[in-house]
Amino acid sequence: MGGDGGVDVTIPAVAQALESNPDLSVFLLGDEHRMRPLLAAVNGRLRSRIELLHTSDVILDDDKPGNALRNARQSSMYMAVELLKNGKVEAMVSAGNTGALLMIGRSLLKTIKGIKKPAIVATIPGAYRQSYLLDVGANPDCDSQQLFEFAVMGSVLAESLHGESVKVGLLNIGAEQFKGTDAVREAAARMQRCPDLNYIGFVEANALFEGVADVVVCDGFVGNVIIKASAGVANVVKSLITEAIQADADGSSALIDRLHSQIDPHRFNGASLLGLQGSIVKSHGNATVEGFSYAIQQAVTEIENAVPQLIAEKVAAIIERTQ
Repeated sequence: MGGDGGVDVTIPAVAQALESNPDLSVFLLGDEHRMRPLLAAVNGRLRSRIELLHTSDVILDDDKPGNALRNARQSSMYMAVELLKNGKVEAMVSAGNTGALLMIGRSLLKTIKGIKKPAIVATIPGAYRQSYLLDVGANPDCDSQQLFEFAVMGSVLAESLHGESVKVGLLNIGAEQFKGTDAVREAAARMQRCPDLNYIGFVEANALFEGVADVVVCDGFVGNVIIKASAGVANVVKSLITEAIQADADGSSALIDRLHSQIDPHRFNGASLLGLQGSIVKSHGNATVEGFSYAIQQAVTEIENAVPQLIAEKVAAIIERTQ
């Protein structure tokens, strides 16, 4: 029910995800009266893998997270996380209120032992291959221990997807060891001492999209600014190139199509809430049908790779070695 488009986006996206994943089945939680007319347009073969759970309560974007946790237990978001907690589903996807989703997730699922707080990780395009940035909004102010935990969680996610050891970097205002806040410098020292991390050092913002690191760690304030600014830049670049090609009578649309597929923010929609005892994926509120389908695919991938379990195992091993 969440996001700018609501069911007009989520239901067609679900149909796309079901078409791409033959073993997938989906619970849709929300206002049945609004969902059924849209489901009538979904292929019957796909519709048989959809189950509706009705509730008219919805958490709005401007609702305070604390109020949502206390007063919205019959909302679609709360009930969906409850399904995950009770093992009825293996992952949950929402385009709704981020703060409420975080608070409900922490309350119902709890964090993995050894993790202070969950982090939101986003996929970002790169010159050679995509990389992962965290945190991008859950924790605006982080200490060195949290940044270290983000590095561990991000590396587990990236390794599960790439199938090989990954490089971890720490976002900073310079490459020199003396630069950055106390928390950033202390986090760097922790990462250097950890044999479980392939830590490569500080990464400056101008190198973020060059593939120098597979996982880049920062606090949630910086990460959120970067992810939104980069989406804006991608849209501007697309518009400028489109105008240039249209102005050229001999221009080809192949170039813009290829570039669009590489930098389109909707292709990288789906930010995982890492650190919880369960898989929750947060979609951008302004996601298109295609974008929301990518968020669902991100959830499917996390299920297939058992990401929360892998994080719990790695964190437990690190704790044991450092005691």
